[in-house]
Amino acid sequence: MERIQDISIILNSHPVRIIEPGGRSHASVALILEEQPTGLNILLIERSTDENDYWSGQIGLPGGRSETYDKSPRHTAERETREEIGLNLTAAHYLGRLNDIAPGGLKIVVSCFVYAVCKYPALSLDKEEIAAVFWVPVRELDNSARLSYVDIKVRDRLRRFPALIVADDIEQSLWGITYRLLRNFAKVINNATNQNRGSFKE
Repeated sequence: MERIQDISIILNSHPVRIIEPGGRSHASVALILEEQPTGLNILLIERSTDENDYWSGQIGLPGGRSETYDKSPRHTAERETREEIGLNLTAAHYLGRLNDIAPGGLKIVVSCFVYAVCKYPALSLDKEEIAAVFWVPVRELDNSARLSYVDIKVRDRLRRFPALIVADDIEQSLWGITYRLLRNFAKVINNATNQNRGSFKE
């Protein structure tokens, strides 16, 4: 995996697909990287359990739905990250954005913005929304031993989705929108560096 400065060059040298929400909701998330001598780490969150929240208990990236007072999708990602985990991304190194995605059946468009931060910044969690945060090595995105599946009931039909076991001590698997975004991030980097590490598949 390329280092921070190379990732910024790569993200800004490929065209970004932007999807207009139309009648759909629009959400933005932040993909936050931190660099160690052993490689890059990515910040993931575990959402608090809430029976009224569609994303209850899931592993994901900090972020949320746009509000009318947000200046832009990027502003949404930065505002939500500050509210959820107390991290001010306006002081971080902005690297670029990934392609928007519009998951089938959810009537939502999700934008993802990529940042780099200094070593393990102090965080302050909103416990009503976020149960925990943790850092996962980016190289684990290509670890075939961590590939898995989750079976989810969608409209009274059981469907199987690809998933990633992010850590041995974390019971919940990462799947869905976050899985797609991280896969897209890995593809951008791997394609640009002509590396065929094809274990992170749909």
